[in-house]
Amino acid sequence: MRQVQRKRANLVSCLAVAIALIPGVMTPAVASDFPLADKILVEKTSRKLHLLSNGVPFRTFDIALGPAPDGDKEQEGDQKTPEGYYMVDERNPDSDYFLSIHISYPSAADRAEAYKKGLDPGGQIMIHGQPNEPKYSAAYYAREDWTNGCIAVSNSDMIDIWLMTPNSVPIEILP
Repeated sequence: MRQVQRKRANLVSCLAVAIALIPGVMTPAVASDFPLADKILVEKTSRKLHLLSNGVPFRTFDIALGPAPDGDKEQEGDQKTPEGYYMVDERNPDSDYFLSIHISYPSAADRAEAYKKGLDPGGQIMIHGQPNEPKYSAAYYAREDWTNGCIAVSNSDMIDIWLMTPNSVPIEILP
């Protein structure tokens, strides 16, 4: 009986592969096949990035932050991710990390607050994948907060985020 079940399972697998090879039956995914987010929501405490459409999350990703993630970014080098409302304003397919999407930090209010304190607010806050030239193991990047204040995801998640976020989409970063 088990031998018959194995033969049936093998036959079903072979048929699935054969059907997939028939032109026009299985086509590769293209960017237009993915839903587009109208907002990105980042929850620093839970280490989650959500893509939303009409206020409803349709994809959620695990994220890594900087080694000092608590609190709002105040200055260059503080290893914090900013909190507040920003926009996705630029993409870089050739960054030092696997793809990167720039966030519009610092805002005018961020700059004014930093300058009032005599600080440089910093900048170059991105959503990005893993380093192109990693210094640590893949396990390290998956379990540690390791960025300089950016929002990091796995490379496969970065592809999805890249395809599902249009330019000028708002991003809200919560504590």
